[in-house]
Amino acid sequence: MKPNNFRDLLVWQKAMSLCKEVYVLSSLFPKEEQYGLRSQVQRSAVSIASNVAEGCGRGTTNEFNYFLSLALGSSYECETQMILAFELEYLDEAKWILIIERTREIQKE
Repeated sequence: MKPNNFRDLLVWQKAMSLCKEVYVLSSLFPKEEQYGLRSQVQRSAVSIASNVAEGCGRGTTNEFNYFLSLALGSSYECETQMILAFELEYLDEAKWILIIERTREIQKE
């Protein structure tokens, strides 16, 4: 069943929280990453919540499910980019673990 209001969905709320966290953490990336990894990871994080919301605005449950699958794909994209950021030593381990755990929570929703 397709929900009427995306703001009521726990997955959307978690995705918004993740997005804010990604913005904060990616602001710590080196300046030369402003148009590279920082921009890419921010876009993928925004895409998670945005696709959930867009799916709610669509007319059918099938369309909603399609946009949820796009959101899931964006969450894997975001996770991959944060792994790279960690491997490039742009993030410390504690912050990286936190963001990966939050991303995986969303993937389970």
